[in-house]
Amino acid sequence: MNDFDVFPDRFAEKCRKWDKKIIEQQYGEVIDDYIPMWIADMDFRAPQELLDKLHQAVDIGVFGYTYVYDDFYEAVMNYFKRHHNTSPKREWLTLCYGTVSTLHYTVQAFCKKDDYVMLSTPVYQPFERAAKAHGVKVIENELIVKNNRYYIDFNKMEEQLKRYRPKLYMLCNPHNPSGRIWSREELNTLLSLCQKYETIVISDEVHSGLIFDGTYTSSIETGALFHNVILLSSPNKQYNLGGLKTSYAIIENDDLRKTFRDRLTKNSITSPTVFGIIALVACYNEGEEYTQELKDYLKKNYRCACRYIDTHIPQLSYMEMESSYLLWVNIKSTKMDSDTFTHRLAKEKGVLVESGNEFIGNGEGYIRINLGTQLKNIEEAFKRIGEFVSGD
Repeated sequence: MNDFDVFPDRFAEKCRKWDKKIIEQQYGEVIDDYIPMWIADMDFRAPQELLDKLHQAVDIGVFGYTYVYDDFYEAVMNYFKRHHNTSPKREWLTLCYGTVSTLHYTVQAFCKKDDYVMLSTPVYQPFERAAKAHGVKVIENELIVKNNRYYIDFNKMEEQLKRYRPKLYMLCNPHNPSGRIWSREELNTLLSLCQKYETIVISDEVHSGLIFDGTYTSSIETGALFHNVILLSSPNKQYNLGGLKTSYAIIENDDLRKTFRDRLTKNSITSPTVFGIIALVACYNEGEEYTQELKDYLKKNYRCACRYIDTHIPQLSYMEMESSYLLWVNIKSTKMDSDTFTHRLAKEKGVLVESGNEFIGNGEGYIRINLGTQLKNIEEAFKRIGEFVSGD
């Protein structure tokens, strides 16, 4: 059993999430007794199976150049077979240096200056950064809220695809920041439209290892439609491995895969980090029990947060968190804009959340709260949020 109530020494770890100097660069001055619930980073120790493998590597004592060995391919293929009832072929897999940097390489590979990339907003901010950093324009397809749930406006999407002919559509599946799982029907419609207008789909599926409610469909399960997809994923969110900068792409289409790999070669993305590939293999092969226990703990955190909002903070509401550990909260009834709410909450109560305006567009009136921490932190943070909203 993993004890997720134990708080590791994240100060000694030098992590951004808990570093006060970094926090105050973003939020201004905060009280000493602060609770970080912003960056998508969990406060839990990694699986013992992974730690054992890393200790073995340290005991060998040499950290030279490695390569993408068979264990990597087998681990990813078997993981997808277990969780998605289909397995990528070995040749479809390319190991990368983290999903965010891979977004940049992908834009470089398929876009020229002044081309277009389409996003459905609000969405993960690095999507926009990856486009604009290389002179590519961004088209926002705003998500529609119905019954407190996001939906894609497919009519508007087709109009935009037809008018702008974007080279790429960047999909967050599951959706970040809301935790929404796109249905198989929605995914098929989206992929069909992009295929019709020759727009390549980049499917970021890094949160798919933590599914709570509903049936999740990976893009690899969509049959012939997957031919137009570049799937990006990793165990990094599921096991909190972001600092190891290791991920992978799955690309069935030979032409897309060649163009993608050529770009990685030009950027000298040629071999993995020693610890990153060990971690990926260990987590995918031996991390199932840890994942289930983690999901149980996160569900407990989620229920605690929802119960406190429902009972004590009627001015707030939230979207159902179907995946991951990021709660998307509606603050419109407080009459504060998202930036004001976020900065005042940090200064007055020391609770650090993210403004909805950090998610490119269409996020005003919301905040994102990271529930990937000890239950005692959840309880204290929501108590303080309640005091803040009520003016106490």
